[in-house]
Amino acid sequence: QVQLVESGGGLVQAGGSLRLSCTASERTFGRYVMGWFRQAPGKEREFVAAISPSGSMTRYADSVKGRCTISRDNAKNTVSLLMNSLKPEDTAVYYCATDTRFPPTRPDYWGQGTQVTVSS
Repeated sequence: QVQLVESGGGLVQAGGSLRLSCTASERTFGRYVMGWFRQAPGKEREFVAAISPSGSMTRYADSVKGRCTISRDNAKNTVSLLMNSLKPEDTAVYYCATDTRFPPTRPDYWGQGTQVTVSS
């Protein structure tokens, strides 16, 4: 089973930035579609961003487009999400996930999540 561990969450003021990282314990990491999802209190988990195995294709939710950049380093089995111009509505638990499809539809594996809190 693929193990995913997120890091980089924390408290940040509105307008600030954070870089989230996810490390996978999988030798074939480079064959997976990777995605970031988030879940705010009382809401369903929603899609944030995704990147194809080679990194040639990316996709973003409209709510973060222009403010976030997803990237991956297959040699290090990591995927990152750089978030700029953060807003209070970005507050959520952020999860990374794997999928065999692009864009991801039903991820196969999930990390435990990392909390992002944006103060106004």
